[in-house]
Amino acid sequence: MLLVLAYANSHAQSVLFVPVKEKAYVSSATVTTLAGAADKGNVDAVGTAARFGYPMGIAVAPDGTVYVVDDETQTVRKITPLGAVTTVAGLAGSKGSADGLGVAARFYHPVGLALDASGTLFVTDADNHTIRKLTPAGQVTTLAGTAGRKGSADGTGAAAQFNLPQGVAVDTHGTVYVADTENHTVRKITPDGVVTTLAGTARQKGSADGWGAAARFHHPAGVAVDASGNVYVADNGNHTIRKITAAGEVTTLAGRARGHGGTDGPGSQARFLFPAGVAVDAIGNVYVADRANTTIRKVSSTGDVSTLAGSVLRIGYVDGPGPDARFVGPFGIALDAASSTLYVTDGPTVRMIK
Repeated sequence: MLLVLAYANSHAQSVLFVPVKEKAYVSSATVTTLAGAADKGNVDAVGTAARFGYPMGIAVAPDGTVYVVDDETQTVRKITPLGAVTTVAGLAGSKGSADGLGVAARFYHPVGLALDASGTLFVTDADNHTIRKLTPAGQVTTLAGTAGRKGSADGTGAAAQFNLPQGVAVDTHGTVYVADTENHTVRKITPDGVVTTLAGTARQKGSADGWGAAARFHHPAGVAVDASGNVYVADNGNHTIRKITAAGEVTTLAGRARGHGGTDGPGSQARFLFPAGVAVDAIGNVYVADRANTTIRKVSSTGDVSTLAGSVLRIGYVDGPGPDARFVGPFGIALDAASSTLYVTDGPTVRMIK
């Protein structure tokens, strides 16, 4: 079969994937739907009565409130623990780059989302090539980059450039990390808006481990950061999960570059298929939205990979226990404060895994 995966609505890559018979697995995880349904739309309502276009990035507040960026409707949405959905910024169907309060703000295919300790959201506004900031009061500003101007320049605020950024994460010090997807790099932004390149070299894709600019990525997608400052990357085009230390050393935690598949196992024996989102818990377990495999995976701190929910290439909107659950293309993934519940954006729905 020929599988095609799109990056940020504008880049596509194809790969010949021959599925093999999947081994049964055991998982204590159970999947339910928090909000949305299989049919797309833009409706603020409760639970499955709500409608999304295509939610991608996701973040969870300490009180259990969930935030998503709805890429297709150009909005940021909020979901209460009881499933009530409201729109907090942007106007459905109206794309642009305007800063402003709530519905006065405009986005252009927002993809990634992260939440800091103060309740401020950070958004990768992919087709604007910018990083946006959304305060708890609903005020949207541009933290870095200039709308409509793509590139790879480091610099402060509007002087910096990005090229279709996707994943975003923020650490306890307010430092923001960005998967600059079409530049094949991971960038770093200080709270003052100073942008530097943490790892990789712009426009030079590859799979090499190494320090800083010597490392190579291939369309990095999701990013997550732990309490020690280690950054985890879903290296989408390489079908791997990478780790960047606070000092800038890049290693491959799981999977093998260009070795796609859905196999569980230790380190380089495991296989992924266009992983999109990552989240990390307090003890170093990494959770992966393995998008094209339609599964949710877990990578231990030592690199052992297992499947939590879904079955390889078995597509659907089915709630239920681990192997019986079905996804259509999980993208964003986030963990709650207690590390007891995962939240996943999946097509026009938001799912929960406990």
